[in-house]
Amino acid sequence: MNLDLAGKHALVCGASEGIGRAAAFELARLGATVTLLSRRADVLRDIAATLPRERGQAHGHLAADMADAAALRAAVDALAARQPVHILVNNTGGPPGGPAHAASIDAYLDAFHHHLIANQTLVQALLPGMRAARWGRIVNVISTSVYEPIPNLGVSNTIRGAVASWAKTLSRELGPDGITVNNVLPGYTRTRRLEQILADRSAASGKTQDEVAQAMLATVPVGRFAEAEEPGGVIAFLCTPAAAYVNGQSIAVDGGRMQSI
Repeated sequence: MNLDLAGKHALVCGASEGIGRAAAFELARLGATVTLLSRRADVLRDIAATLPRERGQAHGHLAADMADAAALRAAVDALAARQPVHILVNNTGGPPGGPAHAASIDAYLDAFHHHLIANQTLVQALLPGMRAARWGRIVNVISTSVYEPIPNLGVSNTIRGAVASWAKTLSRELGPDGITVNNVLPGYTRTRRLEQILADRSAASGKTQDEVAQAMLATVPVGRFAEAEEPGGVIAFLCTPAAAYVNGQSIAVDGGRMQSI
């Protein structure tokens, strides 16, 4: 199985923590040169210094705000001009919780810009380099809600579904160029997002966070929360030569929680 990413350059968004950070480490272990992207330059600098570099990679970082499309495009254009990017991992923190009917228009617009518009901005900036190489990987970290909407995450359910449809469309457009587009759908994973969900559900129900966690775990056949490295590893695999025929897929990493096929 060919998992070698030597000579490939990956841009990993939301890389300052959680699944993004874990994916960056997995990609570096497979030989990719990684550029980390988030708003926190100081954190990214420290992470970049600790990434594996057994193949002599020179990892870097880029501070940018996903909500500012113009500034994001300028920063990524400059990066791609210095070193073409072959792998893009789109990953952004989820919107606040709450029912769909109660969310403000601004909440929907904000999430749309943070996710779909930011993703589109990055793809348009990096596509020329991928096409020139006749090789590219685009992986979007979204949610199992694209198959089964999650209660009290109305805005997130809506926007994640839009990203999944966008990605499926792209996969058909870009496949002939040697570029695959896939989605990874993490289940309950030990990240700051999970902490937020536990706190929100505890406040809404009056139950302790431990009680909320146990109720959530009761729906997961493997009986535990995922570690960030587990979806991170699936993201990295989808970026390898071995996954070249996997395209247009939404792959759940949820311990078997979803009941749909």
